[in-house]
Amino acid sequence: MNRFWAGGPEQSIRSVDAPAGALEVVHAFDSGPMPTGVSVSRTGRIFVNFPKWGDEVEATVVEIVDGVPRAFPDERWNSPSGDADKTAFVSVQSIVVDPDDRLWVLDTGSPMFQPTQYGGPKLVGIDLTTNEVFQSIVFDEDVALPTTYLNDVRFDLGRGEAGVAYITDSADQGENGIIVVDLASGEAWRRLRDHPTTKAETRAEFVPIAEGRVFAERTPGEESKPVTMGADGIAISSDGSRLWYCPLASRRWYSVATDALVDHSIDDDAVAQTVRDEGDKGGGADGLETDDAGRIYATSYEHNAIVRRGVDGTIETLVHDERMLWPDTMSVAADGHLYVTCNQLHRQAKYQGGEDLRSYPYYLFRVAIDAGPVRLRR
Repeated sequence: MNRFWAGGPEQSIRSVDAPAGALEVVHAFDSGPMPTGVSVSRTGRIFVNFPKWGDEVEATVVEIVDGVPRAFPDERWNSPSGDADKTAFVSVQSIVVDPDDRLWVLDTGSPMFQPTQYGGPKLVGIDLTTNEVFQSIVFDEDVALPTTYLNDVRFDLGRGEAGVAYITDSADQGENGIIVVDLASGEAWRRLRDHPTTKAETRAEFVPIAEGRVFAERTPGEESKPVTMGADGIAISSDGSRLWYCPLASRRWYSVATDALVDHSIDDDAVAQTVRDEGDKGGGADGLETDDAGRIYATSYEHNAIVRRGVDGTIETLVHDERMLWPDTMSVAADGHLYVTCNQLHRQAKYQGGEDLRSYPYYLFRVAIDAGPVRLRR
């Protein structure tokens, strides 16, 4: 390992690629598909999901029990009859435990990023005391468009009769934006439709780097194509007033007033007036998260790290480790830890000229943060 010296070995400075922060392995995935989402219940139950991106996926949602991933809530829900199955998970991108300790499953309905069909894209709630589905919201075709890719979701149970959910649409070849869901009625609507802050930045604006190499789609014999996935990471402020989000292909993050997102009396232009450019977060990010101390977290796939923005706006590196190959989704748990999946997404064949460079294990890590999850509820 190369080291930098200042005045001799007694004044050595730690190498810039040395680990920072205390990273703990929760689970190593030594076989099977790559994970994306993770969420942890108040009692410490750990849930993970695997989208259908080409790997063989036996169960798209699992609970890790005694170190073994098991289909959740059961095998039937993980055995769809097709891409339009309303009663089973088609291809799940994200799972989130809400403030009432219920697990919500965000089903893209889009294996291999195929066009969605009515019945596939949905939000499914599971009661963790019974492990039974208590609600399934199937999105209409004017909400989940054929190009839609439902990416991540956050909850505020203090709004309305039963709360609201906010979802990012990260479509790489269609309209991006935020989807708002009324959990009492199941009504959903789109906001910030193709607003510039929800779109991937152009190659002239942003050249993402992963493991020292430009992150782009590479087909043998053809020119590389820039990544075009839009609104991806999402997080809600500790007071519920702002929704933070970021495109996958951007080093900037943004926030919008939640009062505007849920207000049916104003149009999208009025919503856009409440958007703030929150600055440079220091690298491209796949996931965002917040804690009850008012701090905001972003994964950094460019630096194998997680950064944290304090209440004063200062950004610091929470943890950096060479094993954090493409940190994806984060979850703050009641045990005072931040959990994160790392899945080597950038090593997939589509980004490496047709050669799959991924190698086991994929990881689920955690790091102590001395804070708990944001719980917005009555």
